[in-house]
Amino acid sequence: MKPTLNDDTPIFLQIADMIKDDLVEGLLSEGEQIPSTTELSNFYNINRATAQKGITLLMDEGIVAKKRGIGVFIAEDARDKLINTRMQDFSNSYIQNMVKEAKRLNISKEELIRRVEQDYDNH
Repeated sequence: MKPTLNDDTPIFLQIADMIKDDLVEGLLSEGEQIPSTTELSNFYNINRATAQKGITLLMDEGIVAKKRGIGVFIAEDARDKLINTRMQDFSNSYIQNMVKEAKRLNISKEELIRRVEQDYDNH
């Protein structure tokens, strides 16, 4: 998790996003316990209710599950579910717009693929 929060996004969303990012990046695993709301509130010096709101969002999305009396854990298949959602969002946000613009500019599919491969290799 990041050591600091920013002012651009609501804190509860940042908490949820950090846990999701850690899961996608392999820093958290399915079945692993996540920090408690108390740990999050102490670490970030935030209200416990704000931390709970972030955890509740993850529960609603099926990313984490609560085990009564034990804590909150990454749900089974959460990583695959999250990656599939992000891949769809990536396609909707970037790829579809790129293809539309390429067609407007009369860039062939082959040329577009060549350019993407070139940029991919350079980064």
